[in-house]
Amino acid sequence: MNPPAIAIDGPAASGKSTVAKLIAKELGFTFINTGAMYRAVTWYVLQQGINPADAEAVKAVLADIPLSFGKDGAVSTVMCEGRVLGEELTLQSTNDNVSTIAAIPEVRALLVEKQREYNLTEPVVMEGRDIGTVVFPNTPYKYFVTASEEVRAARRAAQGLTDSIAERDRKDSARACAPLTKADDAQLVDTSDMTIEQVVASIAADIRSRMA
Repeated sequence: MNPPAIAIDGPAASGKSTVAKLIAKELGFTFINTGAMYRAVTWYVLQQGINPADAEAVKAVLADIPLSFGKDGAVSTVMCEGRVLGEELTLQSTNDNVSTIAAIPEVRALLVEKQREYNLTEPVVMEGRDIGTVVFPNTPYKYFVTASEEVRAARRAAQGLTDSIAERDRKDSARACAPLTKADDAQLVDTSDMTIEQVVASIAADIRSRMA
């Protein structure tokens, strides 16, 4: 039986990454940012001059993609040929194309396998868009973190990102493979009018009460 896995899903700019990272710290678990994994593949594909919309070309490079997935302390990392990727993952070009790359079934199959490997030996808090529905469908700890479109758009703008929240939502929710959706047994957490501290305290308290 694997260690506990906490699944935190939600749309872009819902606050799920920050919440997941803080909950992992609160519980002493490892934080896994699955979005960074998809962004790394997107960045690499663009570096190779491949059109992200050309699914066949993307699939052709997956077997030899020089990415490795590890961790620094209790936080997941993505490396390319021995170098930890950082700002590459937040480039506008990466941001503009990540939903297209994430819709390719072979990309998702590869990364879901890597994501599950983290939980073989240690408890994790994993954030993404399909953690509770695909990666860890049997975990009892599922949370769907969201916020109003207006609040999320303001958060993206504060990050210097100008993509359309509505368009990101449409792409992530409409894709055929592992679409963004709330698991039936996930708790809905609307962060529109909550501070990060309030969200973290609420979720952490719920996890502790059910683990006790």
